[in-house]
Amino acid sequence: MTTIRKQSGFTLIELMIVIAILAILLAIAIPAYQNYTVRAQNSECINVAAGAKAFVSETAQSQGVTIDSGDGSFSDYDAGADTEFCENLAVADETGVITVTTTAGDGGVFTFTPTQAASQDSIEWNCTSTVPAQQAPATCRGS
Repeated sequence: MTTIRKQSGFTLIELMIVIAILAILLAIAIPAYQNYTVRAQNSECINVAAGAKAFVSETAQSQGVTIDSGDGSFSDYDAGADTEFCENLAVADETGVITVTTTAGDGGVFTFTPTQAASQDSIEWNCTSTVPAQQAPATCRGS
């Protein structure tokens, strides 16, 4: 009597289906990961600008001026050394507008504009950027 052995393993079609599924998943995941990486690098500039924001706020309060009046003197801010993905941080002398240039991804500029009502002490910051929306951190996206 001959015994028939049952073959075990995957067929060629099953293996090709698995490879096709992996290819589709990778086609979606790789661009999303690249945008995530650039967004994380751009958030470095947001963190660098935080020090300048604090400087503008404290200087406006110590001088007793409102940001919207344009009477401030914010030229004394020392941005320090450039970082790997963030360079050229500048604070406008009278208005306190902060601009930061990023080198991550396609590069671009983040602009932080302060606004303050005459009767309020708090300063609100509006962030605009020239960075593509998918590469901008959430605090500067959509403006």
